[in-house]
Amino acid sequence: ATHTRFYRDTLKGQDPAQLPLQALPVMDKRRLMADLPGHVSDPAITLAGLRAFCADPARIGQPFLDRYWVWESSGSTGQPGVFVQDAAAMAVYDALEASRRHSPRPWARLMDPFFLTERFALVGAIAGHFASIVSAQRLRGGNPWLSGHSQNFSILQPVAALVAQLNQFRPSILATYPSAAVLLAEQARRGALRLPLQEVWTGGETLTPAARQAIEQGLGCPLRNSYGASEFLPIAWECSQGQLHVNADWVILEPVDAQHRPVPPGTLSHTTLLTNLANHLQPLIRFDIGDRIVLGARPCACGCALPVVQVEGRTDDVLTLPGASGPPVMLLPLALSTVLEDEAGVFDFQLQALSPRRWRLTLGRDEDPSPARRE
Repeated sequence: ATHTRFYRDTLKGQDPAQLPLQALPVMDKRRLMADLPGHVSDPAITLAGLRAFCADPARIGQPFLDRYWVWESSGSTGQPGVFVQDAAAMAVYDALEASRRHSPRPWARLMDPFFLTERFALVGAIAGHFASIVSAQRLRGGNPWLSGHSQNFSILQPVAALVAQLNQFRPSILATYPSAAVLLAEQARRGALRLPLQEVWTGGETLTPAARQAIEQGLGCPLRNSYGASEFLPIAWECSQGQLHVNADWVILEPVDAQHRPVPPGTLSHTTLLTNLANHLQPLIRFDIGDRIVLGARPCACGCALPVVQVEGRTDDVLTLPGASGPPVMLLPLALSTVLEDEAGVFDFQLQALSPRRWRLTLGRDEDPSPARRE
């Protein structure tokens, strides 16, 4: 951190080795983006350069400055962020995903530890520089054999088109958001979606017990959930007991109240501060990620010593709207918010249903309501 201007100034005259973590200031997206060059250790990185890079969808999954990996966060907290990782941080993320993700099919992994016989489908927002699609494209670029075994599918397209594409590809492993998995499970129950799925991987939203049951029953295979963020990709993985375990040797989570004071285990936090121990290029220390969590007070029955976490994050329900003609249209709120954020540049908004065919979009105080922006 002392290689960045912000922390060099913050820690001036102090010995970092003697400071407790709680002595360092709380950081958030707004403050980070207000002075991004001050928070990176390579002066070649500029906000203008990052913005230009992320504006080009053709560069998704390609290295920035030939050596760094970049992704944007959504604006779900009212402020989008840009996060830069070096090769060492990416190696940590890869190792955690490979070594700690609990497979529901241990015998299959014993016979095929490198997933050579699997077909992967990622269903998500794939038109922007988001962490999931950047990571997927990066892996495909480094492993050419994956090109025929993995494919990405956009959640922004009509459900019928998505179902048709998945039926044609026939994946054995599906990775997506819980709300999208619920939608696809309903399509499978109706007989429209016919896949030889062996596993479903979910993340990015809160997975409720009801949603898990609907997904596993509808898609006919076990589900494994995970917890991650743009600030640190593999925060927690799900064990055989259905509990999320924090990768606490590489990421520190502080559940805190509204004044950023620690709350005890077993207590729901107001927000969470995250410290990324892998990213030395853009140090994220006590970074407010906005999630409400509960750290477990007891060890897990699976025997893993890593702490258990329950996450009360974003929960989205599928919207069912009347079609212009024929059956109703199913719409993922995440798809709708992605269009508003990526296409209109609007991050602070409220969308209200006034009637089945009438909606009101209210912009935040700082959003630009000009006709050009609306177009």
